[in-house]
Amino acid sequence: MSVPSAARRRYGRKSERADDIFPWNGNARSLSPNLAQEELMKPRGPLMIEHRLIEKMLKVVEKELAHIGINGAVDTVFIDTMVDFIRTYADRTHHGKEEDILFKELEKKNLNNKDRAGMNELIDEHIRARQAVMELIAANSSYCKGDSKSIEIIKDKLTFLVHFYPEHIQKEDKVFFPNTERYFTGKELDTMLADFREFDRNMIHEKYEKLYKALAERQC
Repeated sequence: MSVPSAARRRYGRKSERADDIFPWNGNARSLSPNLAQEELMKPRGPLMIEHRLIEKMLKVVEKELAHIGINGAVDTVFIDTMVDFIRTYADRTHHGKEEDILFKELEKKNLNNKDRAGMNELIDEHIRARQAVMELIAANSSYCKGDSKSIEIIKDKLTFLVHFYPEHIQKEDKVFFPNTERYFTGKELDTMLADFREFDRNMIHEKYEKLYKALAERQC
């Protein structure tokens, strides 16, 4: 999803270089100053750095929820912008590295029952988050068309995401990542980290390929 022009005016227009969109490549320390150098050099490092940015976005969403409660109205441009962040950064980029690389590599390992159950639980939670975002998009669309009742659905979905992600992140950072890292050799961890970087490099091309197709289809 592209960011509407109104959103660019409100939140500022910035060039979307790969290091801007996926900042663990360039300024990891500023995003996660408490992350040990050893962790930065492992696959969980970039995932935890992405968690920190997601947490910052959730604080912005919390403030917007308060504005909705006070004003009784929804800033639909804000919702569109936040949805773009969740879909592109939190889901496709972040969850994508987890599901397409980390979890697939873990599937090859002889996981104990607790770790396998933990991985399945995380996958289920990713699905729940995607469903909530889809419902948020639908409610925002209805609100734009004049359905004032949709405001309650928008508030409900935003509230869900604000509470969902911190618990999900804590589960990964404190339990799942350190527990499952031991299944890999040092060389395997290095390879996975390189795969993460390649995944992120490809993401910016994927984003703008989708943008091109969306614009092209509108002209048909």
